[in-house]
Amino acid sequence: MAHDGLWSIGELAEHAGVTVKTVRFYSDQGLLPEASRSAGGHRRYGPGALERLRLIRSLRTLDVPVPEVRRILAEQDRREENGERDGAGGALESAVAGRLRALGSELRALRWREAALRMVHACPPGERADRLMLIGSVEVPPSTAPLARFWRGWLPPRMPARAVAAFLQVAVPQVPDDPDPGQVLAFARLHALVSRPCSGAGQPQPAAHRAAGSDGAAVLYAGLDEAYRLAGARISRGEEPGPGEALDGFVAAYAAAYRTKDTPDFRRLLAGQLATDPRLDGYWELASVVATAPGSRPEPTPGAAHDWLLTALRGQVAADA
Repeated sequence: MAHDGLWSIGELAEHAGVTVKTVRFYSDQGLLPEASRSAGGHRRYGPGALERLRLIRSLRTLDVPVPEVRRILAEQDRREENGERDGAGGALESAVAGRLRALGSELRALRWREAALRMVHACPPGERADRLMLIGSVEVPPSTAPLARFWRGWLPPRMPARAVAAFLQVAVPQVPDDPDPGQVLAFARLHALVSRPCSGAGQPQPAAHRAAGSDGAAVLYAGLDEAYRLAGARISRGEEPGPGEALDGFVAAYAAAYRTKDTPDFRRLLAGQLATDPRLDGYWELASVVATAPGSRPEPTPGAAHDWLLTALRGQVAADA
């Protein structure tokens, strides 16, 4: 440092452990203001420049973008002008939180790619080209938006948004943060399934959709959600399909959709109708794989609960015949 208390650009770079080119870049970006110029036109920096440069370097080492660094420094300057010395500013907290979110997304993408590569590496050579094409159709990190679009098209039109959101919460499996190769393959197949032409709105619809309409469908799926929950608990306990609160709630949901009462005749007609409704077994099987942690027991899906309840209904109808 010269007798006037100012740094030359070379001195500042040396003390900060960076190159002269780096100091010049930050100066040209307006992040590191010059105190003055020498008689020969060389840049001179004040006593606070070293601390400021070290802060800039630390932020950039954490990959904080230059515009965010500029906001942090501008806020720091304002705080110093106002005599505020304690605590970090909001700009710094926001930048750190933003980088954490971005880094989380990057890590999820890396874990997905690692599992996908392990899956391709482990499959028979003759299947690798097809597996690569299948995996390549899924964005990274993967999004469940195509699955949600599929169900929005499949559900009755103009169904209340709240009811749609409640259904999507149980019907769309969340992508694991750290998937294994089997989960990657299952999700890729699920993505391909819902992306086919005529999926969603083009799929044959259950008869209850036509009978219930948009408002009635909300009542139907609210009732089914509770019935599936009760049936799922019994499935988890290893119970065989049979009568009980879950089956009664299942039938009541359909009775409300059809605007009729739960009677033995209705149960017989419902069993026949549900037997002819379109099935989405492939979706639920893949969704179960995606949602189940490796080595864990699969949680019953709505599809599995529906099949359990339909089997219970058929058994009851047959017993009453």
